[in-house]
Amino acid sequence: QVQLVESGGGLVQPGGSLRLSCAVSGNIFSASRMGWYLQAPGKQRELVAAISSGYTTNYADSVKGRFTISRDNAKRTVYLQMNSLKPEDTAVYYCNGASYSGSAYYPWGQGTQVTVSS
Repeated sequence: QVQLVESGGGLVQPGGSLRLSCAVSGNIFSASRMGWYLQAPGKQRELVAAISSGYTTNYADSVKGRFTISRDNAKRTVYLQMNSLKPEDTAVYYCNGASYSGSAYYPWGQGTQVTVSS
């Protein structure tokens, strides 16, 4: 069974940067399209960045130009580099598989909290 473990969140000032990591167990990682989702307080979880097995990336408009998703298949890890952070980026961030319709398909991990505040 696939397990997802997110890390790297924290408190950062507006304009700052963070790098999130997600370790993925399971031999199918290299063939999976992976994504980062965020869930802000009181809102539904949404997909903000995805990367295919062929390293094609897609981003939500809200993070385009500021966030970069990457993956290391040898380490079974997917990353999210977040720059120019804004208070509205405050959320719990999760990684998961990402279908082209935006649906996740593995059990959710615990997520990692990102708080952007001065």
